Amino acid sequence: MQRVLLPLLTLSLIASASAQQARELRLGVFPNVTHAAALVGVQRGLIQKNLPDGVKLVVTEFANGSQVNEAYAAGAIDAAYVGPGPAMNAFMRGVPIQVIAGAANAGAVLVARGDTGIRNVKALAGKKVAVPTRGSTQDISLRHLLHENGLKASDEAGANGSAVTIVPIDPANMPAAFASKQVDAALVQEPWGAVMETQGAKLVANEKAIWAGGNYTTTVLTVNTKYAAANPDTVKGLLRGHLAAIAFIQGSNAGAQKAIADQIYTFTGKRPNANELFKALARTKVTWDINLTTLGEYAQLNKEAGFARDVPDLSKFVDLSVIRSLTK
Repeated sequence: MQRVLLPLLTLSLIASASAQQARELRLGVFPNVTHAAALVGVQRGLIQKNLPDGVKLVVTEFANGSQVNEAYAAGAIDAAYVGPGPAMNAFMRGVPIQVIAGAANAGAVLVARGDTGIRNVKALAGKKVAVPTRGSTQDISLRHLLHENGLKASDEAGANGSAVTIVPIDPANMPAAFASKQVDAALVQEPWGAVMETQGAKLVANEKAIWAGGNYTTTVLTVNTKYAAANPDTVKGLLRGHLAAIAFIQGSNAGAQKAIADQIYTFTGKRPNANELFKALARTKVTWDINLTTLGEYAQLNKEAGFARDVPDLSKFVDLSVIRSLTK
């Protein structure tokens, strides 16, 4: 009798745990202006409001895409706002992840410490440049910029000669890294570029100069495909909240600034000022759409940088069908 009852009890517990999980949406977010839709959606309750009754929104702050990929692989999150680079790399490794909406274009800048004399990309030769994490969208963008300017990138500390040493640092910690002269420059998402400018950093390349005139996707909304298949109404609610947040940002710059500042403070204990957020939002296009052409180009750059052996099938990696149906 025990041999029969024990498996049934185990199955019952598994079913109960699955049912409980379905009553939550575990969402990953970064404290960056490129995640403005997420920050506003969470802070103003727009995402929670659009979820089905009884579904709890559980928000986790992440500093970079590597952390998001680890959480996805461990089954610790159901959805996340993240850069296309880390999302692609997770997808290529077999993690059940899919892009269901865009979130932002551009919104990243190249800045240098004011005392370095760096005023253009070529002047980065022999310098240390910070990016959020290895394989991030900003990392790939930097490597592309360096290549276009005849410079080599190095991941090794203390690289000799003209090679540019790339140093992974969480964006919110980059202002402190500048102050301590740990690095000479950074390619980073807003508002941290604007924050460092306030502290004396010089803008080397604005969001349009980074790549494709600024018409490239820097943040996407992703979901665990198994969760999406089991909870389609919850995912649709997430997308409705996403659209509501984008509409709010586009309709109220001042309101968006306050919501973003409040949520960044909740996550990091650091509050960008109004001037920094105004500049950061002006450099960022908040949108649910995705430029698939530049996304394909980015996939090639990702491969060339050695972060992937191949490029993903975008028809499987990206599915905008649901969000497009909600915008009609």
